[in-house]
Amino acid sequence: MNDRDLIRLLQKDPDAGLQAAMQVYAPLVKAVLLRILPRDPRVVEECMADTFVALWRYAPRLEQQATPLRPWVAVTARNKGIDRYHTLRRHTALSLDAELGETIGKLAEFDRAASEAADWVGALVAAMDPPDREIFLRKYYLLQSSKEIAAALGMAENTVNTRLSRGRERLRRQLQQKGVTRHA
Repeated sequence: MNDRDLIRLLQKDPDAGLQAAMQVYAPLVKAVLLRILPRDPRVVEECMADTFVALWRYAPRLEQQATPLRPWVAVTARNKGIDRYHTLRRHTALSLDAELGETIGKLAEFDRAASEAADWVGALVAAMDPPDREIFLRKYYLLQSSKEIAAALGMAENTVNTRLSRGRERLRRQLQQKGVTRHA
């Protein structure tokens, strides 16, 4: 089946068109996504589905512009993969590292209330020297990316990431000094 026939089938019978498109292009889409995304089958499958839905939605435009499908599908898969990668990375960056999270959890158990743990963390962040305090507030309260923080504060993104890492370690140590010990 050539590109023109496939695009027409997508418009005429979306189910059959998507099935045909997946038979032809699924290996290409999967190969592109596996170079970008973590090897989580669910994430890859979701991005594959997003790519084929985009193909279905854009079929009339692709037909009108006589766009070759193979490069369009590859670029769309790459873009969907990059978008998902950034989403996953942002989500990971927003969570505190595992050690600090574990320490905060133990503080919550130790002090009987999670709100007290949050109060401790808030007080420790408020006591940080500038620019660390602002970096932490922008990262964990305003949910800005390291790149956005770096631009706003006129520093390199690597510097922001280093300060975040060192700050988390400092917080972890300070919380341990409050009486929370880390068990191996």
